[in-house]
Amino acid sequence: MMTRRQALQFAAGAPAVLRGASRKPGDKPNLLFLWTDEQRADTLRVYGNDRFRMPVLNRLASESVVFDRCYDTQPVCTPARSSVLTGQWPHANGCITNNIALRADTKTLPELLTDSSYRTAYMGKWHLGDEVFAQHGFEQWVSMEDGYHEHFSKGRDASAKSSYHHFLAGCGYKPDSGSGRYSRGFAVRRKVEHCKPAFLAREAADFIGRHSAGPWLLHLNFLEPHMPFFGPYNDLHGDEEAPVPSNHQVVPEKEPERYRKSRQRYFEHGFEGHGLKTREGWQRLNRNYAGLCSQVDEAVGRILWALEASGTAENTIVVFTSDHGEMMGAHGLIGKGVFYEEAMRVPLLMRVPFRRQAHHVVRNPVSHIDLVPTLLDLMGAGRRAEGLPGHSLVGMMQGGKHPEDHVFSEWHTPPDGPDGRAVVSPDGWKLAVYDKDHSLLFNRERDPMEQTNLYYRPESREVVRRLRSRMEAWRKRTGDRLELPG
Repeated sequence: MMTRRQALQFAAGAPAVLRGASRKPGDKPNLLFLWTDEQRADTLRVYGNDRFRMPVLNRLASESVVFDRCYDTQPVCTPARSSVLTGQWPHANGCITNNIALRADTKTLPELLTDSSYRTAYMGKWHLGDEVFAQHGFEQWVSMEDGYHEHFSKGRDASAKSSYHHFLAGCGYKPDSGSGRYSRGFAVRRKVEHCKPAFLAREAADFIGRHSAGPWLLHLNFLEPHMPFFGPYNDLHGDEEAPVPSNHQVVPEKEPERYRKSRQRYFEHGFEGHGLKTREGWQRLNRNYAGLCSQVDEAVGRILWALEASGTAENTIVVFTSDHGEMMGAHGLIGKGVFYEEAMRVPLLMRVPFRRQAHHVVRNPVSHIDLVPTLLDLMGAGRRAEGLPGHSLVGMMQGGKHPEDHVFSEWHTPPDGPDGRAVVSPDGWKLAVYDKDHSLLFNRERDPMEQTNLYYRPESREVVRRLRSRMEAWRKRTGDRLELPG
């Protein structure tokens, strides 16, 4: 485990994100799509956090178009990542809860691109079925998670292990579980060069180096800063650098009952050995979470350095985002699965050097549903996005407007709910309506920490009516069959 001093020395010397060789006319662009799991937007300086030690991603943001208000399509893993990879809503592709496999006939970005000249790879967490097996147009497959073997499809080898498992075995580690696998708790307690981010960085650097002639497409998904909230940089940040959220003890009036039950459960039982009845317990979790973000930052630095060394940085689209956020004590909650900003809002950076795109911040809300159309557009295959519900963000990157200025999100709790839908407006309102629970309305311009639920106030009726109208139009347009109360 690195000491705090050693980690700070590394951060201070993190490689700059430089420009590579000139792009030749007719070159097909590469795509480096980097994403994390459970990372809030406000972990980066460009989103208001100048405390977390994130030198590489902060530098990348300074060279990127930054989408200030990007939202996931559903604030939980499998549904959110299904949209990122396919450009379809969870209710359309069927991945409405965790551990549902993406259908074989549902196309991901490389399948939509339909360009056999591209070398393609997926590395890291997948969480869309058959975790350790190459699929959906990705030729090279570097798997990382062994915990989803119970969800393998019929006919798959249930004893198959991940690429990371074989790496740990090669390092001489003995599996810590009765099934002969390494648990997540075991992995996060290794020295930093044997943890998952460093492992993925090495694999990505190798891929980029071997395919420098291009074109190539690489999706790399880190588990961190997802739970378990533990890692080699637990003590990198002090209490003042990773504070408990200021709305920690604020519970809005008539909050959904499901949220209340979740809060009570963690208060009574804690989380993975952390007692959460005291502020000290929450403080420890926040420091650990910040350390995991820094661990990802370090790995991204190694990947971007490899990109620069390959001479292809000038011809490579670099995207950074996360599948969803993390409450980390906001409103006394942990995890995701709620329509609060901390769980819904994610970072989104796009660096497209060959377009000579100057750094700027897009303030209007956007959705992950637009990622696939945007990337197809940037890669010269915009026509392949026909039939998808999202729209390319390239126009917004150039200062234009988006065809849909409201952003939508959904929640499913099979088999009998409560299910919900949310809409975020460009003028700062957020409405979340459940079929079998309380609803929420926030004016984020006046109440950015979402402390006052305005849904049940008479003076809010017109705003609710307006946002419900937009929500119903979206539901009809996308084939969403959920029946919401009037």
